Amino acid sequence: MDANQEIEKLKKEIRHHDYLYYVLAQPEISDTEYDNLMKRLKELEEKNPQFITDDSPTQRVSGKAVKDFTTVKHSIPMLSLDNTYSSDEIIEWDKRVKKIITNENCEYVIEPKIDGISCTLAYKTGMLTQGATRGDGENGEDITLNIKTIRSIPLSLLPSTLYPLPSIFEVRGEVYIDKTDFQKLNEEILKNGEQPFANPRNAAAGSLRQKNPQITAERKLKFIVHSYGTIPQTEKFKTHFEFLTLCEKIGLPTTLKNINVTKKIGEVVELCKKREFDRENMPFEIDGLVIKINSLEQQKKLGFTMKSPRWAIAYKFPAKQATTKIKNIVVQVGRTGTLTPVAELEPVECGGVVIARATLHNFDEVERLGVKIGDTVLIERAGEVIPKIIKVIETKRNGKEKKFSIPNKCSVCGQPVVKEKEEDVAWRCINPSCPAHLENGLVHFAKREAMDIEGLGEAAVVQLISKKMVSDFADIYYIKKDDLLKLELFKDKKAQNLLDAIEKSKTRPLSRLLFGLGIRNVGEKAAIVLAEKFLTLDNLIRADVDDLQKIYEVGPVVAEAVVKFFAQPTTKKLVEKLKKTGVNMKEEIKTGPKILDGKTYVFTGELKNFSRTDAEAKVRELGGNAASSVSQKTDFVVAGDNPGSKLNKAKKLSVTIISEDEFLKMIK
Repeated sequence: MDANQEIEKLKKEIRHHDYLYYVLAQPEISDTEYDNLMKRLKELEEKNPQFITDDSPTQRVSGKAVKDFTTVKHSIPMLSLDNTYSSDEIIEWDKRVKKIITNENCEYVIEPKIDGISCTLAYKTGMLTQGATRGDGENGEDITLNIKTIRSIPLSLLPSTLYPLPSIFEVRGEVYIDKTDFQKLNEEILKNGEQPFANPRNAAAGSLRQKNPQITAERKLKFIVHSYGTIPQTEKFKTHFEFLTLCEKIGLPTTLKNINVTKKIGEVVELCKKREFDRENMPFEIDGLVIKINSLEQQKKLGFTMKSPRWAIAYKFPAKQATTKIKNIVVQVGRTGTLTPVAELEPVECGGVVIARATLHNFDEVERLGVKIGDTVLIERAGEVIPKIIKVIETKRNGKEKKFSIPNKCSVCGQPVVKEKEEDVAWRCINPSCPAHLENGLVHFAKREAMDIEGLGEAAVVQLISKKMVSDFADIYYIKKDDLLKLELFKDKKAQNLLDAIEKSKTRPLSRLLFGLGIRNVGEKAAIVLAEKFLTLDNLIRADVDDLQKIYEVGPVVAEAVVKFFAQPTTKKLVEKLKKTGVNMKEEIKTGPKILDGKTYVFTGELKNFSRTDAEAKVRELGGNAASSVSQKTDFVVAGDNPGSKLNKAKKLSVTIISEDEFLKMIK
């Protein structure tokens, strides 16, 4: 077998396993075996670049960034759906349908309405050639490079004896991020001191419109088909359900497993009520259901209005909402300088919880909502998340409302605030001496996952800063007992305990120091990866962006953030001070047996012999991977007392579940 033949064979194998994993959720090989196939394909293509094709699995992530997205005109307009919010409105829609298709029986398809971003994919002779956003329905943006990074989207369609692939095959669907990946993404963002996404839809939208495809690739977006655009030979399928079945056969993911088909409108109504209560069990956020007439012939007869199809309607689930008044808008400054506007509200009950504050996320959101101090607003708690302001009730205005202006100075230190990049949403205070940076940063530096300085909490940090005892992280290592005894919080024993904890923190490994320094975009796991790769802080400081990006887990955003951080004069001064105090600057080289090599573990429930952090560290020490959520790639779920939803997911995915005692036997 020559190189070209082996390359084609490997591409076919990888596509087959992608189909089993992403479409059927029935993988046949382990992650290691899959990675070996990809590794071999990359090796062959590097040696034989003349055989690289656009549909190769190695070509998903482009090394190119785009300056602007070009406009694409849709071959067939991407219309929106009419919304309905009650059983009566569903019945009224059905009556309108039956006035047009009289004396015919109808069959209805009910499918989940995923809360994502609508996109269209175009395949020519089976090859993915373009991806575009919905835009205004007539025109969208060309996001092909980013679409190609989504692993559930096939770069080439599978051949089908039932449906020979036509010259053009255009499908519409939803790009989304599932609940687990959204939670992990926001956890990482919060650890980095960044502003989290308000909801999965915003996360998907922000990720899909990144101008660097590498960033999109890191966000774990997914895609499902829900309809089609330009497709010849539609006579090959007579119903919407048959169309979705065909999509699965040629490699496109759908929600077939979550679809209901019925001939009775009464059952449609009952299903809508039932699915509303089941929504929390779905792996992705849904904000309702879509009801469609199944027959394509009947769809054709029903046609369209100017805005939407007559043969489909969206049933929207009610959210937990309440009306209240904005007393004030304050600006919080995070440890990396990010400014976040927060609305202070007249307390109101919403979904069983009294709400007194709601995030406005960023200043673009304040402008979009047109919110003013004194406004009456509608707030919502959707999916049990942080409350947000949905809209201003302008009819309640009395003329006494005050416009909120974006501050040009930091509310804490008074220094100018900036957008570091034109495309950034966040405004930041970039004054490294800002007390808000220091206060939030020092609390982070002392937290358990970082330098683990017990007793150095928010109250202690505030007092130390107010008494001008610390001006940077290193100053805590120069504090004397007499200094602490001057503060209200400390008596003799408590002061000594804190000094002992500070001294002990000098021995923490480099990974903990890196995380504690609060480098933007460097979370706990990224810090571990960097420490294990470079081993000393000096080695890391000498690394440039190219050196950092050679590490598999490090993308351009992290690489640029690390280089920028260590290039700052204040950072250089801080590092020198930390060295003089005797803080460890090296990562321990672990030379023991890697008995968990390549295996991925997830912990759930309360462990008796470890903290969660220590258990995960033990897994990594022994060569394994510690993940925060269960997926098809998980090898073992370790269940302690009172396990959470991860246990149920492990059962659904047939992941091996072991007890803490069984885990202990594995690592002995």
